[in-house]
Amino acid sequence: MIETLLHAILQQVEQPKKDLEHNLRALLNEAVSKMDLVSKDEIERQRTALNSANARLNELLKQIEALEQQLKNKK
Repeated sequence: MIETLLHAILQQVEQPKKDLEHNLRALLNEAVSKMDLVSKDEIERQRTALNSANARLNELLKQIEALEQQLKNKK
């Protein structure tokens, strides 16, 4: 009899806990979805693209310097 009563009490306590957990998860999901967040994968893709663009920019700067030098040598 005590076991049955204890089991019934635990079931009554467990349901509000589940409801609270569900509500908290919903609130957290809503808050996170409103934030302007970016994934680590996207950051890494952007870092790779930026590094590539910087490397290309450096190549172009070297080409400009070489062309400027050629112009100076022709004069």
